[in-house]
Amino acid sequence: MQTADVSNLTDTALAQGLTEREVLERRAHGLGNTAPPPSTRSYWRILSENVFTFINMSLFGLGFALVLLGRWADGLVSTGVISLNVLVSVVQEIRAKRVLDRVALLTRPTATVIRDGKQRVLSPSELVVGDVLKVSSGDQIVVDGRIIGDERIGVDESLLTGESDPVLKRGGDKVYSGSLCLTGTAHYVAEHVSVNSLAHQITAGAHAFRRILTPLQQEIHLVIRIMLLIVIYLEFLSTITALIHHANLSDSVADSTLLAGLVPNGLLLSIAVAYALGAVRILRYGALVQQANAIESLSHVDVLCLDKTGTLTTNRLRVNGHHPLGASSDELEDVLGTLAASTASPNQTTAAIAAMWPRPRRSPSAEIPFSSARKWSAEAFDDTEQSGQHTLRGVYVLGAPETLLPHLSGEGAELWPHIASVMGALTEQGLRVVLLAQAQASEPLEDRGDDSQAPNDLRPLGLVSFRDELRPEAQEALAAFMRAGVHPKIISGDNPETVASLARQAGLDPDIEVISGPDLEQMSEEEFATAAESGVIFGRTTPRQKEKLVRALRQRGHYVAVIGDGVNDVLSLKQAQLAIAMQSGSQATRSVADLILMQDSFAVLAPAVREGQRILSGMQSILKLFLARISSVGLVVLSSMVIGTFPLEVRQGSMVTLFSVGIPTVALAVWTHPRPEPQGSVVRRLIGFFFPAAIFTSAIGVTLFVSVYLIHVLETPGAFLSRTLLLLPSAEPVAQTSLTYFIVSCGLFLVIFVEPPTRWWVGGSQLSGDWRPTWLAVGLLAAMLICSLTPPLRTIFALSPLGLREYALLAAALIVWLFALRFTWRLHLLDRFLAVGDGVVPGRAN
Repeated sequence: MQTADVSNLTDTALAQGLTEREVLERRAHGLGNTAPPPSTRSYWRILSENVFTFINMSLFGLGFALVLLGRWADGLVSTGVISLNVLVSVVQEIRAKRVLDRVALLTRPTATVIRDGKQRVLSPSELVVGDVLKVSSGDQIVVDGRIIGDERIGVDESLLTGESDPVLKRGGDKVYSGSLCLTGTAHYVAEHVSVNSLAHQITAGAHAFRRILTPLQQEIHLVIRIMLLIVIYLEFLSTITALIHHANLSDSVADSTLLAGLVPNGLLLSIAVAYALGAVRILRYGALVQQANAIESLSHVDVLCLDKTGTLTTNRLRVNGHHPLGASSDELEDVLGTLAASTASPNQTTAAIAAMWPRPRRSPSAEIPFSSARKWSAEAFDDTEQSGQHTLRGVYVLGAPETLLPHLSGEGAELWPHIASVMGALTEQGLRVVLLAQAQASEPLEDRGDDSQAPNDLRPLGLVSFRDELRPEAQEALAAFMRAGVHPKIISGDNPETVASLARQAGLDPDIEVISGPDLEQMSEEEFATAAESGVIFGRTTPRQKEKLVRALRQRGHYVAVIGDGVNDVLSLKQAQLAIAMQSGSQATRSVADLILMQDSFAVLAPAVREGQRILSGMQSILKLFLARISSVGLVVLSSMVIGTFPLEVRQGSMVTLFSVGIPTVALAVWTHPRPEPQGSVVRRLIGFFFPAAIFTSAIGVTLFVSVYLIHVLETPGAFLSRTLLLLPSAEPVAQTSLTYFIVSCGLFLVIFVEPPTRWWVGGSQLSGDWRPTWLAVGLLAAMLICSLTPPLRTIFALSPLGLREYALLAAALIVWLFALRFTWRLHLLDRFLAVGDGVVPGRAN
């Protein structure tokens, strides 16, 4: 039981919080909160997902069956290759997990707790029932509790209820873990923790394993399912052939093992390793990956929406100056300083004012905290409150001038042309401007969240201008994005001209289109979508308008990333395909983000985009190798049903897998370099690579197999006249070995074709210029040669010694294969035959 009655605690006890002794006693009675779930997969889950797959278990089972049937070498080699691939993947993922776990500790939500009368910042796992916690704007509520005192806050409970409208919470009201404080500051006492919290009860059935596949993962799963169906059919044909020829059981099991190995389950391991390595690489740039698909998303982004404050700028304001209107300079400074010192919900604006004009704190009779939706805050004082030589009377409202215009009195409205003139001159300099106004309110000030109403008899007292500090890397980062084809859009709650001035300083076009939130409000749905497409600067926008802009861009077919740091960015972050938060921003933004910028600099996203391109490029290269190997061996096996003998032994099949895809694909996942994705269909590019490779590999390979076989038959007296021409036992091992070497060699040459080091090798892929895959292929070719010359190694892979004649035939077959494949790719013969591409068939007038 993890609840306790805290309703009888006195105000004094609540103000002091719990003592350390009480905390220990409550934890001993099971009243403590539990640690949050890990942000990465557990060690057991990594191991189980890599080992206990359907294909792996099938291959392990077939290998065990071979051992039981006395073919222990076949069984051990076939399962050994699979085990090696699994081991490499597990090690890579565990290494990535450890790095990410260490850094993820920095992004976990914290709680401000009152204990022994002092404030302490603790992890949620250290809380107990009865703890008194303080929550302010932007903080996450980490346990269920009850507001104490007469404080009030605005809370976003959308994670629990699905309703994003702020909920006003007063003294005695319940607050729930998983909700976010939007406005105000309050204290609450923890009443329910862990399994008894509302969030846990709602999500109790959601902890079962669920995987959301990225587009790349969906393509890979489709390939695996298709190949599984093909393998099942080949297994059926193999069974029929075995029954017709009365094959023994061990040979049938060996053939089934070879066929099962055609299913490319290693692709899933490759993408997991690529994502894990990408997350670690991006971490070095200063970005923490919270969702694995964020890495892939980076390479698809074509629109980047960012806020001004805290993103384009350093989130630090400095007072530039003040401009009295209906008050003296001294009075304006006194009132501003007192408002900033007295607010219960400080922000960047009040912090800058307090630093410029420090004044003693007063006790307002009422307060409405600032809201990004309203664009203003208010504090009420009675006649007895004084600041310096000036008495504070009535309601003081501080906010965006244009939003307060409808509430100005007749005299204040007459001043508006002058206010607009001064404000225009300031915003042209890239300054932020707020208006301070006063009202002798006849009705009490009432906080109704975003529905709060300002008094309608406001008298302007003065303008205050602030200077944003542009991030030093902003200009270079925006230029890098635009060079990469990513279009930046700045969506801010500040004055549009102020935002535009800063954007021009950051390097954007001086003629950029500037649109204001009030203008957006008057537009139809079609006009809004057009404005979202054409506009670059959006000022005085509300959180709802930010969200709507992102949704409109997505509906126009764009892949949208949003960078935010404040609570007002949460809605747009949720709507984006890639949500990015600043580390120094609110817990609300970090909790919904796919990526967190640990150094608060969006400049790290430029190399991170290249990292996403690296992963996509690497996975496409890996897909090409897997598909070429699968289709080649599959066609060879299919051809064997016509020849009448199986062309490969199971251990030889393991050698093909290890040398042609096992080792190279792991290396490519690590070495692959970023490059822009070519235009056109990914599927068409894959088919254009592996289909010619499979046709030539299988056709020339089967020809080589039959040629070597027939040579040995012709050398056997009387065998040529035998009706069992292709069942000569002595000829079959040599022919199988020759075919094995040929397929492995073709696979290694394909590694070079996938990452061409020079233009001569360009055919099925773009020029890479990276020699590492080439040297790997050469090294593996040398390793294969060593295996062919070393009897113990030949025995491991069931290889037979070859003579000069066989090596000559093998070399001739490889030369024919190499030039035929290069010729086919260079002349786009497959495109000619299929009449695909840009609509023009090469060699034919259009």
